[in-house]
Amino acid sequence: MAPTVLKGDSMKKFIFALGLIALVVGVAWGIRAVTVYQANARSAKFNNDVDSLFTALQQYKERTGDYPSGSNAQIAKALDGKNEKNLIILVGKNLTTNTKGEFVDPWETPLRIYFSNEGVLVRSAGPNRSFDDTTVVEFDDILRAN
Repeated sequence: MAPTVLKGDSMKKFIFALGLIALVVGVAWGIRAVTVYQANARSAKFNNDVDSLFTALQQYKERTGDYPSGSNAQIAKALDGKNEKNLIILVGKNLTTNTKGEFVDPWETPLRIYFSNEGVLVRSAGPNRSFDDTTVVEFDDILRAN
């Protein structure tokens, strides 16, 4: 039996189909590459912001004897000079805040800031913008401690 040879219209349809498949695969790859790039950029921004926040909180503690207390917005105000000593910590100035004056993550969700004798824990809700229970499958919260 001789192999089937594509002729005329059949060959054009075959080449068109291959081109279409290549285009779809290329677009899918491009979308995935952009998504990964954006996720990496946001994660890098979060890490830089938290490093700056840790530095600011440590400077505040060194100069006042304690970490600032209260809500996220109250902590931001304390670093901005609204404290008993009118001390302004410039490191915290470059952190993103929302209209309520709260420090926010790259996904625009307010950070949760916890203090203990050992240091500071900062929690971001992550890309899904929801603070998850660690038992859920889609847990994407980001936790950083100094």
